[in-house]
Amino acid sequence: MQNTTEIRKMVEESYGFLFEPELIEEIIAHGTLHEVAAGELFMDLGQTIKHIPLLIKGSVKIMREDAEGHELLLYFLERGDTCAMSLSCCMGNKKSDIRAIAEEDTTLIMIPVENMDQWLQKYRSWRNFIFDSYQVRLNELMETMDSVAFLRMDERLLKYLNDKVKLTGNTVLNSTHQDIANDLNTSRVVISRLMKQLEKQGKLKMGRNKLELLNF
Repeated sequence: MQNTTEIRKMVEESYGFLFEPELIEEIIAHGTLHEVAAGELFMDLGQTIKHIPLLIKGSVKIMREDAEGHELLLYFLERGDTCAMSLSCCMGNKKSDIRAIAEEDTTLIMIPVENMDQWLQKYRSWRNFIFDSYQVRLNELMETMDSVAFLRMDERLLKYLNDKVKLTGNTVLNSTHQDIANDLNTSRVVISRLMKQLEKQGKLKMGRNKLELLNF
């Protein structure tokens, strides 16, 4: 049985400044607490989406996959966010076209699809939140496209590392070269070579399955 007091505290701390008290009460009444361990997959391609996530703690990376099975990182979600791609699938009654993986140990409140539709009509703060989420994620998708189209791989790598430091609040990242290569849709060999270059330039320090970004 879920601890209502605990859920209330989490929701109020993360969303109390956004939503009116009546909506907070509905989130507490209808939402389900969901814990996801770092590295765990909790939404996959082709999955029927019956709930949308509200992030309470941690972070999540949203990935797409091409016809050949290559993945590309689209954007990260953090506390106070929801996923525009899952919203789109919910509203269009479509199966998921993204993959969501916890970047850190993550806590979410899962909202049933039917409540999302009702709240769009009922609460202005919810409508604003949903529309703002679409805009933020669209901007991040455009930034991802620009990065792929216009930046060299070493520039993409450094941007990716800086974004992860901002997301986690920690200059030490527990990521393998293969993890990074997967996120950037390139090979581990390329990432290893570029990491060595960045280390020689004094921009990072490498360790076993972790790295530290310097002069951040």
